[in-house]
Amino acid sequence: MPQGKTIDTHAHILSDETMRLIAKEAPTISPKITPIDDEMSVLEVAGVPYRPFPRGGWNLEKRLADMDFAGVDMQVLSNTPQTFLYNVDASLTATLAALQNDQIAATVKQVPDRFMGIATLPMQAPEKAAAELTRAMRTLGLKGAQIGSNVNGRNLDDPALEPLWAAANELSAFVMIHPMLVAGADRLKSYYLGNLIGNPLDSTIAAASLVFGGVVTRFPRIRFLFVHGGGFVPYQFGRWIHGWKVRPEPQVHLKESPEAALKTLWFDTILHAKEPLEYLVASAGASRVVLGSDYPYDMGTLECVRQVRALSISDADKSRILGVGPLTLVGGAFARSAA
Repeated sequence: MPQGKTIDTHAHILSDETMRLIAKEAPTISPKITPIDDEMSVLEVAGVPYRPFPRGGWNLEKRLADMDFAGVDMQVLSNTPQTFLYNVDASLTATLAALQNDQIAATVKQVPDRFMGIATLPMQAPEKAAAELTRAMRTLGLKGAQIGSNVNGRNLDDPALEPLWAAANELSAFVMIHPMLVAGADRLKSYYLGNLIGNPLDSTIAAASLVFGGVVTRFPRIRFLFVHGGGFVPYQFGRWIHGWKVRPEPQVHLKESPEAALKTLWFDTILHAKEPLEYLVASAGASRVVLGSDYPYDMGTLECVRQVRALSISDADKSRILGVGPLTLVGGAFARSAA
């Protein structure tokens, strides 16, 4: 893998071929795009329409042009969260996850100097998820997996998920946690709050579950990345550490302060403002912050590289965020402490 390149760790894809193959296997739930104009379509999955889906989400030529504009040398490709499909038959989800992973691997093989990839998994069936992660990494050459912040409402410290964490630990996998089915959705229906507040909220719940549930401590070789700047996690480090000291509940599964576990988490740069991003770098450390764009969605940004370069931090720290850190996170070389 090349040194010195800018690497976007958070970029989604849903290719034409993937949609065609899913439609062949499961026509009633397959994703479909309905054009709005030359650059935008509406994405529909299982008959449910989602927000506009830009052309770069499925068109490789447009994606590469956007990467060039953004100054991104490589993307780590992951599926669109709408195709996690944790709420359908587990065997079908496993089949469709394997299909999506095969297509991501094919795209990486097609343009290996611009793309790496991570898998999607049938999380409602942890044994199947573990098997697919192993196949994706050992056979397809993918670097890890993207999973939802919960599994049909179950937090990620659920004991049923232990087989997956054991496999991910053995593989030293990179695991990107992406929000979905967010908590409090009934109160977040207005003003796009389901995304603006719900996404960072559910990422925070996922991180807390993994930390206080002892998953991060028991499986130290997994590299957990929390997108959208890690939700509210970096701004509540102190509260979590204090709460563990003074309350018995946080100590049920975590017998030592969460401080050590928190220091192992990774966060992407998608905060859309200089000041909070600089705070994230100061609190988590530049070696735990990595470039992310959330491509191709409107809540992402093509300014991600320029935003990092505009920060009031050292050039060395900028290089860590843009390339060194992503390469450590995704590249497969296990590193517990800062690069």
